[in-house]
Amino acid sequence: MSAPIVEAVGVSKRFGGVQALTDVSVAFGPGEVHCIVGENGCGKSTLLKVISGAYRPTSGQVVVDGTAYDHLTPRQALSAGIEVIYQDFSLMPNLTAAENIALPGSVAGGRRLYSRTAARTLAERAVVRLGVEIELDIPVGELTVAERQLTAIARALAHEAKFIAMDEPTTALTWKEVDALFAAVGRLKEAGVALAFISHKMQEIFSIAERVTVLRNGAVVTSGRPDEFTHASLAETMTGRGSQSFDRVAPRNKGRAPALKVTGLGRAPLFADVDLEIGQGEIVGLAGLLGSGRTEIAEAICGVKPAQTGTIEVLGRPTPINALADAVAAGIGYVPEDRLTQGLFLDQPIGDNIVATHLPARRGFLNSRAIERRKARVVSDLRIKLGKLTDPVRSLSGGNAQRVLLGKWLVGEPKVLILNGPTVGVDVGSKFDILGVLNAQSLQGLGVLIISDDVPELISMCHRVLVVRSGRIVRELSGDQLREDTVVAAVTA
Repeated sequence: MSAPIVEAVGVSKRFGGVQALTDVSVAFGPGEVHCIVGENGCGKSTLLKVISGAYRPTSGQVVVDGTAYDHLTPRQALSAGIEVIYQDFSLMPNLTAAENIALPGSVAGGRRLYSRTAARTLAERAVVRLGVEIELDIPVGELTVAERQLTAIARALAHEAKFIAMDEPTTALTWKEVDALFAAVGRLKEAGVALAFISHKMQEIFSIAERVTVLRNGAVVTSGRPDEFTHASLAETMTGRGSQSFDRVAPRNKGRAPALKVTGLGRAPLFADVDLEIGQGEIVGLAGLLGSGRTEIAEAICGVKPAQTGTIEVLGRPTPINALADAVAAGIGYVPEDRLTQGLFLDQPIGDNIVATHLPARRGFLNSRAIERRKARVVSDLRIKLGKLTDPVRSLSGGNAQRVLLGKWLVGEPKVLILNGPTVGVDVGSKFDILGVLNAQSLQGLGVLIISDDVPELISMCHRVLVVRSGRIVRELSGDQLREDTVVAAVTA
């Protein structure tokens, strides 16, 4: 076996009274994809930040090409060929995509002068290498979530990296972009680059990894080849509990008005003639490629970007929706795809986020006792792991932050809940818990619309799946048609 390019040796990391990593040793060899897996908060991202120099380890060393470091600085890591793509992308929204892609090389090389032409050339080469299209001259803050994700990946590919770590790189990507990314990963392997890959998606882990290391509570539980695990055994090793499943229960809607009915909805040039209906207690999936119009349809129903034509009914009542406040008043909740910038107030207390959309009042005054009861109920019902309700949301793991976002809408007892990527970036255990909450809420009559690229998730959760292409709903799948091959074929046709 070739000597590892990067190695963590006995790495421990403590934050105050929290032990994030305990004696972690893991090696990354040339031309190998090594998946690091585990539940949110198990230490995966902390390990990458130690390797990249963002964190100083409490003890242990990082070894790069045989040279041991007690603490790498970020500049030393870049100069040594270490690139990390973080979950939050770590991009500068005021700079263009090309400038973001070129910047790390300028920092690592200590260059004081910036060449726009050289940056553009470098960025173009990286994008071609990745095999996707990105608007390089547009500020990153104006790009979609998926385009920002691709920009972060292109930035890592732009420089002569020896080691590239990707922390949930496919969370915002559709199948087409994922295929392009995996093709680029294959080329990097052939070039001898060591790759660390963090993912919660089982199909990705088993399709791309040569080695899998499982972390739990900051320590290595086991490490081995993918063929030494099954999906169920790997999930059990990650969570420490047995595999779980739940059954879809057909809603009883005879004689009941639909929770949501949309007729002739349109907003040129994004989508047109959209008709859909969600029964009380029904879970419906909305599937489509990036740019198909699926997110725009959801945002129109919720009033984020109102439709120009068509009608919306909630429980049989016509409901004009021209703003998000109209949707909330009508009983429609919306969990957006980017919880970091669209869904949560990251620097505000967890408790305040939970009640942000629905503050109980009495005679015009806030009801403090009712507010505290609501906060406690959401934390208990959704099993949110936190220190104190006064802690900022950004102190939570991805899975717990998503639970806060879900609880923020459920606390108002909506009639319809629309979720865009409800389990993006959360671990296996949290994913099942979140889907379990949605399933339980649907049994109480909540109408649910889920937008997701996770086909197994759609199949396991939904009574029906609607396929969106070019701004129109082109197919409905239900019953025996809800198979992975059928859904993928319908979306990519």
